[in-house]
Amino acid sequence: MSRIAARFAALKEQGRGALIPFLEAYDPDPATSMALLRGFPGAGADLIEIGVPFTDPMADGPTVQRAGQRGLKAGATLAGTLAMVRDFRREDDATPVILMGYYNPVLSYGVERFCTDAAASGVDGLIVVDVPPEEADEIEPAAKANGLDLIRLIAPTTGDDRLPRVLAATTGFIYYVAITGITGTRSATSEALAAAIPRIRAHTTLPIAIGFGVRTPEQAAEASRIADGAVVASALIETLAANLDEQGRAKPEAVRKVLDQVRALAEAVRAVRKAA
Repeated sequence: MSRIAARFAALKEQGRGALIPFLEAYDPDPATSMALLRGFPGAGADLIEIGVPFTDPMADGPTVQRAGQRGLKAGATLAGTLAMVRDFRREDDATPVILMGYYNPVLSYGVERFCTDAAASGVDGLIVVDVPPEEADEIEPAAKANGLDLIRLIAPTTGDDRLPRVLAATTGFIYYVAITGITGTRSATSEALAAAIPRIRAHTTLPIAIGFGVRTPEQAAEASRIADGAVVASALIETLAANLDEQGRAKPEAVRKVLDQVRALAEAVRAVRKAA
């Protein structure tokens, strides 16, 4: 059983959903992002999503775009991101790690080489935003051969005719994009989520995590109640950005403030009990 499957199975036994915080690799520097990565599990992260900085992140809102620009300025590469995961795995062999990014860096790295190196580094799953199932003939076999889950995005606009095709190509869990548009710009209503999630569940037994617009502890708790997990990204990045000095360097309290925010999110998620 993969780390992702094992973690969701354990959470189901506990009767609760997952908290999945996000960080951008190398934002604003390698040491700070590494400190956040190491600190997330102790603060209550059940799974961790790491963004791979890219020059043209079409699905990302301004907050994540700026984080990616800071990461690139600090020297972020796909190889450097894998090195972060290897360092993390020296201390934590249980928390699932998902890389979120775009296909161009993977293609440049070499698809088969990347999947082999990602698995060897301790990566569990991939979200490749700009590769739909219909165009995944290069990365899908390599990911599967190396035990990497390919996690797909499902949007409110994904029609009933296409939904089974996307879900059939998904492993690990489903990432439900709660809004139409880019990350961090607004939030979905509970009513909209309550209507959307059963439509997906009718076609799959995989866990469903909700992202793109989950910002507060209350929203994270509601997302984990309606679905199986909550992904929080922009809100955490905004806290980090607010604690950078005029030169863009992390202030001494930056890591602590982000981890405190993760703790508050985790407490809210863990307070919600799901129906058996």
